[in-house]
Amino acid sequence: MQDRPQIKTALPKRRYQIGDHTATILGEIETDDDHRYRFILALVPMGEQEPVLYVTSQQAPADRRGEGAYDLRVISASLTDVLDTADRWESLDQFADQAIDLAQQVLGLRNQQVIKLM
Repeated sequence: MQDRPQIKTALPKRRYQIGDHTATILGEIETDDDHRYRFILALVPMGEQEPVLYVTSQQAPADRRGEGAYDLRVISASLTDVLDTADRWESLDQFADQAIDLAQQVLGLRNQQVIKLM
């Protein structure tokens, strides 16, 4: 996955179980890449080590900040796309709800129960 976040340190903020996947939302993130992340959701299949999907809230480039301070971005092996730019992606609650919904859509997990673990 080419555009994956290069995370050096981060603190888990929430954890979820979605079918046979674990979703962790990270905050207070330091990376080795050029993006400034507010939150990252990483979705990992059970028994695997590496995420198959990331949803990020990251600082929007200066030319788009009129639309909002943060980009909502989806990163997978086949897709890297900014889906929205808005100030609301600074909120953990709003980010978490949207990121979980996007993860379910992208990976076809709509019928799977979401269980909040942390």
